[in-house]
Amino acid sequence: MGRTEILIGGVGGQGVVLSGILLGTAASLYDGKQAVQTQSYSSELRGGSARAEVIISEDRITDPEVRRADILILMAEDAVGRYLNKIKPKGLLVIDADLVKGVTSGDYDILAIPATSIADKEMNNIIVANLIILGALIKKTKLLSVESMEKAIEASVPKKAKDLNLKAFRRGLELS
Repeated sequence: MGRTEILIGGVGGQGVVLSGILLGTAASLYDGKQAVQTQSYSSELRGGSARAEVIISEDRITDPEVRRADILILMAEDAVGRYLNKIKPKGLLVIDADLVKGVTSGDYDILAIPATSIADKEMNNIIVANLIILGALIKKTKLLSVESMEKAIEASVPKKAKDLNLKAFRRGLELS
């Protein structure tokens, strides 16, 4: 596998940081890989910019910064201008097709998931759109095992939200 750099961009309240934590946790605790995760977000809790970076590798990670993303996940329109230039040629761009409209084709593959509408219509809670995206990502890339992601979700989300989050992740597995 080598080194896989992932950048997730969106706004506060979309689960951007949680998505990064889940990927890093699944990789390092349950799939036996090396992982590093960093995050940043604006001072507002909801609506301000949010970013998570995850690096997953078979080898030791000595540089924790995502320089050119192999996988770029965009969950909000304003993240397009901020992060689209960070994707590697031939990388994978994953978008929430309900919220990200300003993406044109380029030297990357696009995985467009209507995550927000699925979360709203099928789960009555748009807050789990990020888990739907992660499910679709794992199904398409096989970057991590489904089992490791499910264990990370169970370990990382509040107990009362566990079932909903697992349901959303599994729904995403059906999409790609």
